Amino acid sequence: MQLRDYQQQAVDSAVKHFKKSHDSAVLVLPTGAGKSIVIAELARIANGRVLVLTHVKELVAQNAEKVGLLTTAAGIYSAGLKQKSTTHKTVVASIQSAVRAPKQFSEPFSLVIIDECHRVSKDEDSQYHQLLKHLMTVNPKIRLLGLTATPYRLDLGWIYRYHYHGKIGNPEKAVFEQCIFELPMRPLIKQGFLSTPKVFDGLSAQYDFSALSASKAGQYQESEVNDLLSHSGRATTAIVNQLIEIGRSRQGVIIFAATVRHAKEIKKLLAAQEAALITGDTSSDERDGIINSFKAKEIKFLINVAVLTTGFDAPHVDLIAILRPTASVSLFQQMVGRGLRICEGKTECLVIDYAANGYDLFFPEVGQNKANSKSVPVQVHCPVCNFANIFWGLVDDDGDIIEHFGRRCQALVDNNEQKQQCDFRFRSKACPNCGEENDIAARICHSCDSVLIDPDKRLKEVLQQRHHHLFKCDAMLFEEDQKRLKVRYIDIDGNDFCRYFKFDTKPQIRAFYAIFILSHTRTPGIKHPHYTSIKQVIADRDKFKMPDLLLLKKQKKGWELVDSFFDYVGRYQTQNNFIN
Repeated sequence: MQLRDYQQQAVDSAVKHFKKSHDSAVLVLPTGAGKSIVIAELARIANGRVLVLTHVKELVAQNAEKVGLLTTAAGIYSAGLKQKSTTHKTVVASIQSAVRAPKQFSEPFSLVIIDECHRVSKDEDSQYHQLLKHLMTVNPKIRLLGLTATPYRLDLGWIYRYHYHGKIGNPEKAVFEQCIFELPMRPLIKQGFLSTPKVFDGLSAQYDFSALSASKAGQYQESEVNDLLSHSGRATTAIVNQLIEIGRSRQGVIIFAATVRHAKEIKKLLAAQEAALITGDTSSDERDGIINSFKAKEIKFLINVAVLTTGFDAPHVDLIAILRPTASVSLFQQMVGRGLRICEGKTECLVIDYAANGYDLFFPEVGQNKANSKSVPVQVHCPVCNFANIFWGLVDDDGDIIEHFGRRCQALVDNNEQKQQCDFRFRSKACPNCGEENDIAARICHSCDSVLIDPDKRLKEVLQQRHHHLFKCDAMLFEEDQKRLKVRYIDIDGNDFCRYFKFDTKPQIRAFYAIFILSHTRTPGIKHPHYTSIKQVIADRDKFKMPDLLLLKKQKKGWELVDSFFDYVGRYQTQNNFIN
């Protein structure tokens, strides 16, 4: 079997890395790129024994099959497949079975490969960590390699510490040390290795899940989802009727439902169609029978609830219907990936997102949670090292950046022959002790270890004094008043507080930049136009961010601004405190 160019490049990257380093590593390949072939080739060329771990029996069988195509047959250790052999040079195991019998893995392995490695957590009591700890006692020099299409977790961030493109990943919570190879999806589609995904928002109807709050793992409360869906019967009927109509010209349809109750409702509406339902409670034998019938095209519609996101391979699937919300871009990409494999008679895969999740398949991950539902990936160059950072942000109709939510430059820069993260911060708060800039959420100064002032603690102390006012901003207006720029803040009760800036001289304009623009800009790190008139600033009013709170102090001639609070989350968020 001839490896594709990118598969060989991934293998070469792993060999090169482990020849010079013991650090754990990650290969990132899109769904459908053939990770199993890469695993099989690494098993073939490895000098010692290789253990391949994954979490579902379908992937165990798939990886073992590919190993057998490229080299000697692999041993399989999986209760679900009713095989438990560990004597071969390459062993493919389910983590659930292997962790229950660590003594069966007491012969040394030189390489451990984890498929779908984004599932590995930092929890030292997790199944993967328990088994890896045992394997390292047998061979302390064992190498660890992970493969995934989605190297990001909502509860963790990037799963690696450093990326070979010269950017920082997750310096504090990484599971793996280095990402050593990453392949985008677009080239694979262009070269014909993957089907073209055509993504649409709900065509006939949509669910509005925007009022629901997701957990850190990107999941929604089933009871809340069911309650919302119980009032969306007409939408479900319209969606299913549309899927029936579109499905007439499709080979295979996978429907991702939000809950079990929702899935059963969809199944009932598809009563006249060849449809089947799989949930987490479906028995193993029944599930295998349904999947085999679907692959044989005896069933056209396959409904599931959080089951068929990984380890499922049915190349004829050409319609993906997403009827569930998710805050996880990784999960969204995994769902769409079920339809990206190529198949005879298949020209593209239609993806309809009825839940309005709104992710970009070609650039799904940024490295932090979405700031809001309208956020898209934007490129922001660091003004210090010129690294092209990718942050969540907002753009206008022309694609120009209105706002970005980046905090620190992601670049790895040389410092005394060592790599470290660029220290430029797009958003920061200064340490009152040493003046060093820190992350806006930091509690301890990274330079002098001083405790940084908690905004709520400071506000509480100040508001206990007389003549202080906490002004909650509800609007910010720009006006010209007697040849001065008037910035008018309005609170929730309609009261206002005004600041004035003159533009008569260059020093006055420079002061405006220092006092106002640096704190109010929506795009820190990106240069604003060189303003020479008040009208120019007013025309650009949408480029400035309104503070959440203003701390004011009563003076003889009126109120004086003490401090401004941006991106504030705390006890005073919905209070307007006034102390005389």
